[in-house]
Amino acid sequence: MSKVLEQQRHNSVIDLKVGAHVIFLDTGLYCVLHAPGQAEADGAGFPGVRISRAPSVKIEDVEISTFSPEGWLGANDNAALIRVNNGPAGVLVTTYQNPSSSHEAPRLQVMRLFSGQHGDGTQPQMVHPAVQGKKNENELKEISAHIQREGDVVKPIGTWVGTPGSGLWIEGFSISPMQDVGVEDIEYQAVLGKGWLSPWSDGGSFCGSRGMSLPILGMRIRLKGDTAKKMTLRLTGCFTDGTRLGPVAGVETMLESETLAPLEAFQLELVSVEGKKPPITTEKKTKKQMKRGDRSD
Repeated sequence: MSKVLEQQRHNSVIDLKVGAHVIFLDTGLYCVLHAPGQAEADGAGFPGVRISRAPSVKIEDVEISTFSPEGWLGANDNAALIRVNNGPAGVLVTTYQNPSSSHEAPRLQVMRLFSGQHGDGTQPQMVHPAVQGKKNENELKEISAHIQREGDVVKPIGTWVGTPGSGLWIEGFSISPMQDVGVEDIEYQAVLGKGWLSPWSDGGSFCGSRGMSLPILGMRIRLKGDTAKKMTLRLTGCFTDGTRLGPVAGVETMLESETLAPLEAFQLELVSVEGKKPPITTEKKTKKQMKRGDRSD
């Protein structure tokens, strides 16, 4: 090999600063996210973090869900969901830095969302207050939601929660009907990942998270008791990839995009059973189309 080619090959290799840690987690559901004040990524995408199963850990024992299929979290403002089905089990956290960087390695926070699991592995017990907590003043005004970069918003039932086409995802929500339906007659779940649903939350309780950069990927809502005989739900949703679903109708409804894109807006209506139920529809529109024509829905 010529000296020129050898020099080109040498110049194409960068020896990164790499650090690796194994975190052992008990059975439960966790969120791993960047600590505040992280350095921005450089042009090559560093620093960054990758989350993966530790060597010898079985796929069925630990499931990891990230926006990147490689488990890459990047430098900041990202998160991963980790479900440990058979703990304690090891999760490998690897940090990568450009050798010329003067910043410290990315720092992460690990938050336990739920502890343990039931026999089917789908209904663990909540232990983290950010996921489902006490009712507050905002959560007693029909629908409250926490939206990326906007914070908490409060809307009446029947109007859009979140803005279709905005690209801003919903991180959590609560439903507290003021008329026709009591809080004891409605409950709901958040879609957290493929095949992952949060435990059922009672009316007025917050479902999801706040300030963790962790979107919900859909929702499931149902009516109970005598209300389920008198009323039906009508639910429409928009997702960050441009997918629009609904309206879907019934005493139990669910919205989830086939691509598992984050939910950016939804409209919940309560309809008397005497009323005509709307057809189930699925359509996909671009964000430009939504901004032009869908805000008046």
